[in-house]
Amino acid sequence: MKQARPTIYDVARECGLAASTVSRTFSNPARVSPATRELVQAAADAIGYEPRPLARAEAPGRIRVLTLVVTDISNPYYAAVIKAAQSRAIERNFTLALTDSDESARLEANNLRQLLATTSGGILATSRLSDEAVRQIADYRPLVMINRQVEGVPSLVVDTAAGMRKAVRHLAVLGHRRIAYLSGPRNSWINGQRWQAVRDEASQLNIEVSFLGPFAPNRKGGEDAADALVLGKVSAAIGYNDLIAIGALQRLRATGVRVPDDLSLIGCDDIFGADLTVPGLTTIAGPAGKLGSYAVDVLHARLSGHGDGPGSLTLDSHMVIRGSTGPAGR
Repeated sequence: MKQARPTIYDVARECGLAASTVSRTFSNPARVSPATRELVQAAADAIGYEPRPLARAEAPGRIRVLTLVVTDISNPYYAAVIKAAQSRAIERNFTLALTDSDESARLEANNLRQLLATTSGGILATSRLSDEAVRQIADYRPLVMINRQVEGVPSLVVDTAAGMRKAVRHLAVLGHRRIAYLSGPRNSWINGQRWQAVRDEASQLNIEVSFLGPFAPNRKGGEDAADALVLGKVSAAIGYNDLIAIGALQRLRATGVRVPDDLSLIGCDDIFGADLTVPGLTTIAGPAGKLGSYAVDVLHARLSGHGDGPGSLTLDSHMVIRGSTGPAGR
């Protein structure tokens, strides 16, 4: 008669721990202490227990797979994040799996349910999931957030809110007194941070600011934003991202509105092509590549039992001034 293979319950009896602790040790080793990991592994070795494939993939020194979720793979902003994450993953002996949520929280959740079953951890870039959904997933697999903060989950954020405040001050120096914010998705955490920064800085400088949108965070959304702009009485606008700003710029030019003579325009992210528009787009820039590499470092540290690595970080942003901004009423 063929002898039954040992189970986690056998390991639990061998080492005197709860079966749930043994299971967690193999499925999410960062959530138990090094002493517990050693105790469980010794018990497993003693009785010949072989963890399931997913747990084996997470064992230190083995090839592992990390999942990177972006909201829109066609957005050039993510190119630097993806390239840097893949480069660091290779250095850390990981394989990187990439998926696009297409700005949908539902699709993002479905993708994660499928992919995290066979990967060791996840990187969520500008996630559209609720805080509770993120925390539930983080209980199952180690996660790190990019440009999003959720309590209890490591996060890496470029401080574009500070950049937005700089943008408002830049427009104030140029004499603009009525400006608009071209909003991205309402369920975007970073969009809320940027709008609040614009509103607060404008209030301190006695500048009137209007909220337009939300708009899709792409060039088509920018065209819709431009149509809303021409109906307003503003002399400048700040877009949620460069794609909205570029779409608005192109639509404004097509309708005879001169940028920056009639209206100044600022974007955010400094994506590839922001300097190729006519005029070049004034924007807010940050180290997108560092987000990708740091995110892999965080997951590697957690999976290898060395804490959170660099942990949560906020990286500085800066303004890149080009030709799309000029004096008010010029």
